[in-house]
Amino acid sequence: MSPRRPAEFLNRELSWLAFNARVLEEAEDAGTPLLERLRFYCIFHSNLDEFFMVRVASLMRKVEEGDRRPDPAGLPPAEQLELIRSRAAELAGRAENLYYNELLPALAREGIRILEADGLAAEQKAYLDDCFEREIFPVLTPVALREGGAFPYIAGLALYLAVRLVPDSEGEPGARLAVVQVPAGLPGLVRLPAADGRSYCWLSDAVRGRLAGLFRGYRVVEAGAFRLTRDSELELDDEGSDDYLRMLESGLKQRKRARSVRLQYERGLSPHLLAGLQQGLEVEDRALVAGRGPLDPRPLMGIADMAGFGHLRFAPQPPLRPPVFEQRRSIFEIIREGDIVLHHPYDSFEPVIDFIRSAADDPDVLAVKQTLYRTSGLASPVVAALIRAAEAGKQVTVLVELTARFDEERNISWARHLEEAGAHVIYGVAGLKVHAKIALVVRREADGIRRYVHLGTGNYNERTARVYTDIGLLTAAEEFGADASGFFNTITGYSEPPAFSRLVMAPHQMRQAVLGLIRREIDRARAGQSAGIAAKMNSLVDPEIIEELYRASGAGIRVRLNVRGICCLRPGVRGLSENIRVVSIVDRYLEHSRVFLFDNGGAPEVYVSSADWMPRNLDRRIELMFPILQEDWKRRVAAHLEAQFRDDCKARVLGADGTYERAGARRPGAFRVQEEIYRRLSAEYDEVRRTPPVRFVPLERKENKG
Repeated sequence: MSPRRPAEFLNRELSWLAFNARVLEEAEDAGTPLLERLRFYCIFHSNLDEFFMVRVASLMRKVEEGDRRPDPAGLPPAEQLELIRSRAAELAGRAENLYYNELLPALAREGIRILEADGLAAEQKAYLDDCFEREIFPVLTPVALREGGAFPYIAGLALYLAVRLVPDSEGEPGARLAVVQVPAGLPGLVRLPAADGRSYCWLSDAVRGRLAGLFRGYRVVEAGAFRLTRDSELELDDEGSDDYLRMLESGLKQRKRARSVRLQYERGLSPHLLAGLQQGLEVEDRALVAGRGPLDPRPLMGIADMAGFGHLRFAPQPPLRPPVFEQRRSIFEIIREGDIVLHHPYDSFEPVIDFIRSAADDPDVLAVKQTLYRTSGLASPVVAALIRAAEAGKQVTVLVELTARFDEERNISWARHLEEAGAHVIYGVAGLKVHAKIALVVRREADGIRRYVHLGTGNYNERTARVYTDIGLLTAAEEFGADASGFFNTITGYSEPPAFSRLVMAPHQMRQAVLGLIRREIDRARAGQSAGIAAKMNSLVDPEIIEELYRASGAGIRVRLNVRGICCLRPGVRGLSENIRVVSIVDRYLEHSRVFLFDNGGAPEVYVSSADWMPRNLDRRIELMFPILQEDWKRRVAAHLEAQFRDDCKARVLGADGTYERAGARRPGAFRVQEEIYRRLSAEYDEVRRTPPVRFVPLERKENKG
């Protein structure tokens, strides 16, 4: 392989910002329903927060450590930081203009008003005064900033008011500074009485206008909001640690006081007040971000989610229950008859929950083994079922990834409940993050022990399963069962990974397996056989795989890639990647599944995986890739993948310069893949119900208890 040339790669961080720009575009799109626009606006800001907490923080550490090594695109850390800050400021400016010039007026036209303090009617001010005295004032804690004294603790991503005060009495010392946290435990938007529609004001404005009561003997001459972003990446040294859980808890405490990476503040804050904050919080000049819009837009998600206003949202697409599960038979009998592939959120996640619940309640089930990365916490029906199984005396083994970013504390909580119930809980694997999604059920049957397996691309989280597109496989095939047992034995014991029949595991096998599949297509093409690659993933970063895809393009192979987020590959470059097309789809559902199709000389192979093509997934995580083997399911998964490349409504096409352009002109009747897949499945299931097999007996759904 020739030495890598930076011009052949796009920068990872700028590519991620381009993805977040596509999210912002959905908020800017007047064709998107209004409350969905508001939701995309909130998601844009939430994404940006995490980007600064993790990626920008990492680059800042590299600069401080004197690391000047360039990335594959040839950019050293310091240069990346400058480009990031410039691009992030541009996007934040667009979002601010969108909020004030489009979203607020459009909401007001629908009777949803977010009012500023000077726009309140007399009765609304009186209501707010009463609300402040009863519910807000008791929670507030003003903290004085003493010159030369220690700066008070400022929580990351919390909203504060910085206050400048002057004494009422003559002869007192000059201006003083204080901070007041806007209560995080109260709604960020206060509902106000209104003659018609709905009216709100920001909690921060309610506090700001009533600060005088907190500082008796002083006059408030200035008050401005600010918000601090801290480095939130956990650096855990697990070498020699015999208590991984305690080490993680210590790391979480340290995260709360981690370095400052961004200080957002209201434009117009006086230089004196800003300097006091900057010095106390140890924020460098280039980490200062001024703005007018709400510094913390997250409370707006409550408006996006509020009841009613259906005309301001996407048309409902209730999850579909595949007819195969509408039978008066156990789920194990159904799976035993053949593999079942589920495509969430079009297909309901309920069969997966039923699978785990049935395993907990079936007296013939001997053991349940499962990986858990993110769940909905103690309320999770999956966690509840596993606890019930352990309490019933079944052998329950749960591999919990404690370091699922920003879910660490929640994972610690429910993992301890599992342990208390008698489950064997494994808290991660030293040096590796467990990102594989797999559940194994071992059941005693008339003809012996049988294993049932669920594999997927998404988390065992019934909430995100309604908004993330993911693919899952339910199977009783012996090869998958044997591989699943080998996988868990490898994780829980000290054995090397076995030679799997069906599963491909990272970090031991997956990189070479993916490279081998690409190279096989190259060999087929050079032998004059049919060859082609179509792949869908969240991110494409790995330089070695990108180079192999360039080789495939050079061999004349058509390579089609659907990469939702980061893509470091440059498509359409003459002599390098002219046969590669990259699209990204941002729509009502978060595209999350990873699917890979290789033409294989006219005998296509389809693989599904928990892993993106990134170094972290292939080299530093435990991941799984698996084939779809039954022809009917293979055809369906391949058809859904093919449909991704036909979208000319929500798809954007990546250019060689790293910019994205819409795939179509948004004409009436444009092909929108997320609506088309739902329509196809709905029609298919209706047809099955009209012509059921002899053994098919419809079953009235009953609410699951427990």
